[in-house]
Amino acid sequence: MQLKGKVALVTGATGGIGAAIARRLGAAGATVIVTYLDVGERVVAAAHDATGEEGGPHIMQLDQRSQQSIEQCASAIADEYGRLDILVNNAAWSARVTFSDLEALTPDLWDRILETNLRGPFMLARACAALLKADGGGHIVNISSCGGIAPIGSSLAYSAGKAGLNHLTRCLAVSLAPNVAVNCIASGVVENTGMSNRAMDPAAQEAVRHRALLGRTVQTSDIAEQVMTFVTSTSITGQIIAIDAGLLDASR
Repeated sequence: MQLKGKVALVTGATGGIGAAIARRLGAAGATVIVTYLDVGERVVAAAHDATGEEGGPHIMQLDQRSQQSIEQCASAIADEYGRLDILVNNAAWSARVTFSDLEALTPDLWDRILETNLRGPFMLARACAALLKADGGGHIVNISSCGGIAPIGSSLAYSAGKAGLNHLTRCLAVSLAPNVAVNCIASGVVENTGMSNRAMDPAAQEAVRHRALLGRTVQTSDIAEQVMTFVTSTSITGQIIAIDAGLLDASR
């Protein structure tokens, strides 16, 4: 198994993209720790999916808007597992606000979105840097959005935050070289996830399918397989790859 003996932390893994990534890393032999803001039945189920019943759930509560919570999470991983090889910054938050409605995009909304989607991944990378650098080096994979490449998405703040995450990826690749590879996946509309369903009604999702070059939306398994490619490579860093079924190119 490619990742046997490795420890991975996947944030926001109770469903959708995060759960698919956790399952894929677990199937490759990694010990997978999943986090969520509120630990409940969905988190336990996601952890069981990733680790199997025999391994038991590996769960850590994390508020990635809180520096204290992030530092406690990193410290707990060091104490309980003694290593961290893979960090997947998947957790994100948004609210649907049309780009033209600047009045509705309040400072509080802006701060919550940017703190969760940009500041949080930076603080996690910072807190986990020493663990990731040890034992031959590790990997960070940031889960971004095509909204970080083009002005699309659930809100202006979400798009701007993901653009920041894309460039943070390149900057961290420099900061953590040569011990840690840092890469990013800019996802298109992913089928049947909580975020896509909140951001787009069924008619809008169908319109995306027709517009994309491949005539489809993205599956969570598409994202998970690219994560595997990144974390098993020894020669890729500082890259942002769009997995969008050709949506961005169709819009040009």
